[in-house]
Amino acid sequence: MSEDKKKGGFSVYWIYAIAGLAFIAIQLFYGAESRITIERKQTLFELVDSSGVDKITIINDQRANFTLNGRGIELVKTFKKGEYPKIWKQLKKEKSLEKQKKAEIVLENIGDLGNFENSLEKERGFECARDTETDYFGTILAYLLPFGIIFLIWFFVMRRMTGGGGSGGGGGQIFNIGKSRAQLYDKGKSTNVTFKDVAGLQGAKEEIVEIVEFLKNPKKYTDIGAKIPKGALLVGPPGTGKTLLAKAVAGEAKVPFFSLSGSDFVEMFVGVGASRVRDLFRQAKEKAPSIIFIDEIDAIGRARGKNNGFNSNDERENTLNQLLTEMDGFGTNSGVIILAATNRADVLDSALLRAGRFDRQIYVDMPDLNERKEIFQVHLKPLKLEEGLDIDFLAKQTPGFSGADIANLCNEAALIAARKEKKKVGKQDFLDAVDRIVGGLEKKNKIITKDEKKAIAIHEAGHATISWLLEYANPLVKVTIVPRGQSLGAAWYLPEERSITTTEQLLDEMCSALGGRAAEELVFSKISTGALSDLEKITKQAYAMVSIYGLNKRVGNISFYDSQGRDAFTKPYSDETAKIIDEEVSKLVEGQYQRALKILTENKVKLELLAEKLLIDEVIFKENLEEIFGKRPWDPAELIEDKESSSKDSASENEQIVSSEASPSEENQPEDPTENSTPPKNESETTEE
Repeated sequence: MSEDKKKGGFSVYWIYAIAGLAFIAIQLFYGAESRITIERKQTLFELVDSSGVDKITIINDQRANFTLNGRGIELVKTFKKGEYPKIWKQLKKEKSLEKQKKAEIVLENIGDLGNFENSLEKERGFECARDTETDYFGTILAYLLPFGIIFLIWFFVMRRMTGGGGSGGGGGQIFNIGKSRAQLYDKGKSTNVTFKDVAGLQGAKEEIVEIVEFLKNPKKYTDIGAKIPKGALLVGPPGTGKTLLAKAVAGEAKVPFFSLSGSDFVEMFVGVGASRVRDLFRQAKEKAPSIIFIDEIDAIGRARGKNNGFNSNDERENTLNQLLTEMDGFGTNSGVIILAATNRADVLDSALLRAGRFDRQIYVDMPDLNERKEIFQVHLKPLKLEEGLDIDFLAKQTPGFSGADIANLCNEAALIAARKEKKKVGKQDFLDAVDRIVGGLEKKNKIITKDEKKAIAIHEAGHATISWLLEYANPLVKVTIVPRGQSLGAAWYLPEERSITTTEQLLDEMCSALGGRAAEELVFSKISTGALSDLEKITKQAYAMVSIYGLNKRVGNISFYDSQGRDAFTKPYSDETAKIIDEEVSKLVEGQYQRALKILTENKVKLELLAEKLLIDEVIFKENLEEIFGKRPWDPAELIEDKESSSKDSASENEQIVSSEASPSEENQPEDPTENSTPPKNESETTEE
């Protein structure tokens, strides 16, 4: 939609509406003002008795029109009572006596026709004429008004169903429902986002920049016979910057850029989706070279079903078929490059992903340590920061955070600083923001009994003890029994950033997760429902180890993982294999539970000492565990060093040592086995069932 059209906002339908209203107003008001009307029959009878009426005509047996003679005009002019002044007020507008004699006076309601005629003809001897008039305007209006109301209601409903008239170009108008709803960024317009605003994502940026370079300088590539890819698909977890990359392309390319979502093609009317695809590519070809960006393409690009009889929405497949044809069909499609983004590449149709349509799949992964540092530098620019804020420290405290998470963290830290009436955002504000995002809102006023609080302390101390004593468990940084969000207690870990995870690492993490329940059984000789989240996590992790990653000797090197999601209602293995998987999962979990019990039994005194300290302080840090258990011999040098001499500072300074915990994706059944990082979550939660 052009800028002038947006600013104008004027439709030709307004002209029709104004003309119609003016016509109705003229009929209603002008006609009413030009007629002389009376309401009392007695006024007419008095004029007849005074011989002042020239003639009377009964119209449609409902009203009486009459004119006055000279005597009647004098009477009206003389008498100042009743309706006579009203009649004279209208008559005196006529300049001459002859025009006054021709002016019709209307008695609107004559009442019963027989009585009216009897009063005039028999009692007064005045003969009345009869006539019939047809109100063409009223008749037409009576017929058209119901249809007009129905049309207006239908027009309003259809506008609402098609997204309104102001957004998405012509697609919002009822008569343009099949038109594309893409937002066009034409030459001279941009999103004000450039590649400088996209931190990290070096590999993805290089490939995207190459596409932009081809559009700016195609001769460099065509001289050696190269062809630019027809399409690029951005794939990655939510919040990693796929749409941001597309915005940067719109700001840098300096060519027409059509932006829309996959859901913009989906409509309740048959054939609308395919029509919008055709219109979109027609516009893009007219403005070639150009770029089309389709966000969340999985809305229309899902794999087509083999049995359409069970498919309740065949319209989506028709839209996909049209999209496939337009991207690379019998006709040419030169000069149009397709960009698309999705976090569900596994459900896309294989025909959409083949070479010639989406030639490139650009994976936008979670940022690593260095990339997180770059992202922090971008999002910290608008904030007023305290002097000496260590960005490296912030990057280390946020493993598993996406770019969107980091942006949210910076904003949350600024909100916390403002809540504390501070003029600048400091280190502690960022640490509090990490706690808020990872653990949830702190609830110090939650009602918890003494026994429950002790059980929570033992539970969290069990997690902390196991994670400290096992080599491959994630290093613990902070444990709290202050309720946050839905959890009654939580522990924060700082996992190492690794690309693959070994069996030993998975087993140690599973044992650490079971440490809370094992501690409850060891100390109280009974267990509670508090380990719900731990059990859920390790159960998924155990099933993933046995049935997905092939880490069980009895099942063997077999993976039953379905990356396409096509076996949702069937199992790709026999009942006998299912029984073996269940047995191995149970054996795996119970083995790690007994291992946790054994470790805690050997360190029961230290466990209880840690729980007592947790009950008193409510929050303990890595330094407190070092005092009880000593340093971990297998920790890397950077983890062994004393962080900012926190143990020598006050308790408030100790609270600055906060980190987040992110469990590796092997713990849960993943969307894609190649994904090895997830956003941070609470570990060792004590939740109520």
